Parts: sequence; C-alpha cells; structure tokens
Amino acid sequence: MSLNREQIAQRVAKELADGYYVNLGIGIPTLVANYVPEGIEVMLQSENGLLGMGPYPTEDELDADMINAGKETVTAAKGAAIFNSADSFAMIRGGHVDLTVLGAFEVDQHGNIASWMIPKKLIKGMGGAMDLVAGAKNIIVTMTHASKHGESKLLKECSLPLTGVNCVKKIVTDLAVLEVKDGAFHLLERAPGVSVDEIISKTAGKLIVEGDVPEMSFD
Repeated sequence: MSLNREQIAQRVAKELADGYYVNLGIGIPTLVANYVPEGIEVMLQSENGLLGMGPYPTEDELDADMINAGKETVTAAKGAAIFNSADSFAMIRGGHVDLTVLGAFEVDQHGNIASWMIPKKLIKGMGGAMDLVAGAKNIIVTMTHASKHGESKLLKECSLPLTGVNCVKKIVTDLAVLEVKDGAFHLLERAPGVSVDEIISKTAGKLIVEGDVPEMSFD
C-alpha cells in the first residue's frame, strides 16, 4: 500500500540528526515536527520568524498568535526564539539551515525542483522556497510519486518553472525513498507492500535499481 501523509512525514523524520537546524515547508513537511526521534535534539525553523518550533498544539496549548509559515498554530520548544522575517531569511541565506524539507509539483533526475507555480493558475507568490533550496545544506522533497491522473512527478526534466537547480538530494514519496545523484534517481526503499515494478512504472526519469530493495521501516 502507498503511504499516507503521516507515514511520509514519519519516514522523513528518520533523516533528522542530533543538532540539526531544520526548515519544514508547508503541507506534509510540517507534520515531521510530530515525529522527531527520541534521544536527539533538533531546532525546527519556520521562515516567518520562529526557531524552535514544537509539535502541533493540543486544545489546551492552542495560541492563535503562535503560527508557522503555513498559518497553522504551533507550539514553541524549550529554548525557542521569535524574531522578524528579515532575520529568519538571513539565517536561510547565510547557509545556517542544515536541512530543508518541502513539497514539490515535480522533481527531475538532475535534482531540479519545481514547486512554486503552475502556469495559468492563481498563485499567491513564491514564498521562501527559492531561498530555502539555495541556502540549505540538504534538501529532501516529500510528494506523491504520481499525480491523481497517474502521471509521474519524477521526470527526466521538469516541465514547470523551476524553484531550484541541482539541489534535491533525497525524495520520500508515497511509494519509495529515492536518492538523486549522477543524473538519476536511485531507489533506496519501497513502501510496505509496494513492488519495485510499480515504482518503475510510475517513474518517468532515469531510475537505478540495485539488488533487493528493502521495505521502509518506521522504528
């Protein structure tokens, strides 16, 4: 079976390491905050001006003034700092973010990402994505492997306007975990019950499959 949103976020959380400064984009990436592994300390950054973002609040913790970049209510972790967006983007542009997790419309085999607009559709703006993919040391994309029409989102070349070039390192989809290197997607893991053949059929770009591909674990 393909992964749901929570499971994708749970798998991405396994990529976190102790001491990381991490920016979580809107959508599935924000759910990663709920699955930070025990025994490590990471500082989650929200580009609207919060360093030290905690998990989503319970009803008792709800504070309408404490929001992330997606305007969702969040909590602040111990040691958190609040500042203006100019300082936030100085952190991002200065290369102080170890990992950015964000969604995308398309990713291609060269690590290019298209995530900010679809021509002729209404958009509010590009947000901070272009700064994030240019400034972070590592980029992980979360997305569905194919569109609702069955068209692959992992392509030879992106067809939509690019957000960043040669920047994506890893992709976690509802079907697989893939690494982007040497001009190809390399299949690392597959979702439980998903066959390699299905992943191959839904990957339009160059896909490298070596040996037995293990199923994902969430421990």
